[in-house]
Amino acid sequence: MPVDVDAEVLSSVRLSGDYSLVGLRAPGIAGVIRPGQFVMIRTAPGDTPLLRRPYSIFERLRDGEGRVVGFSILNKVAGVGSRLLAAAAPGARFPCLGPLGRPFTPPPDGVEAWMVAGGTGLAPFATFCEALAAAGRGGKLFYGARTGAELFCLDRFEAPGVELSLATEDGSRGAAGRVTLPLTRALEAAGDRSRVALYACGPEAMLKAVAGLAARYGVACEVATERQMGCGMGGCYSCVVRVRRPEGGTRFARSCVEGPVFAAADIVWDDRA
Repeated sequence: MPVDVDAEVLSSVRLSGDYSLVGLRAPGIAGVIRPGQFVMIRTAPGDTPLLRRPYSIFERLRDGEGRVVGFSILNKVAGVGSRLLAAAAPGARFPCLGPLGRPFTPPPDGVEAWMVAGGTGLAPFATFCEALAAAGRGGKLFYGARTGAELFCLDRFEAPGVELSLATEDGSRGAAGRVTLPLTRALEAAGDRSRVALYACGPEAMLKAVAGLAARYGVACEVATERQMGCGMGGCYSCVVRVRRPEGGTRFARSCVEGPVFAAADIVWDDRA
């Protein structure tokens, strides 16, 4: 069950002009949250902004004895709430509700996880890689951004033994183009694709492209959607995603409670379908 706590800011590290890594003390949430789940954070006591903002957990934070004391979030300044969070000093407190949502499904034995991240879609894969490492398994991370300056925290993925494949739209680092370019090359070169599972998080256009590649190459795929959420508890219906019914037809699913992780094949990427 989710809990609502006053999470204390432990640290705030500016990664660039718009991005920061904010650490929050919330052991009750951090100790149980699973990769792909999220929290809702209220960034001001008044009505500006009125609603909480959803954030994927990035890393679990530990004290000197290895005990989980909190988590970090990858914050991009996009409005009033994210700007307040980026400017918060250690000691500030924010109401934080979580964990919420459906997490990624761990890959079966013998199946390698290929993670695909675009921009802040990197966030859920730090804990995912941590879980893989704890199980003695590795994986691949395909990570793309507009420029090399927007590829963050790469060192977090080296220790768990994850193979990194980078792409930038301006060609300043890694493959020149979108992250689906190195992913396509890797799928083409893969011997037994039944031993690969894709996991993606990022802009919806990227998720749609990854879902298309999964369908083309017959690879299992889950995606974490980034719909705007008003409440995070399924009450406001602001984050609906059109999905297919097993018996035929489609329906709208609330991504905050039935997602944010969905099987890519279940989503209707084109509402005309």
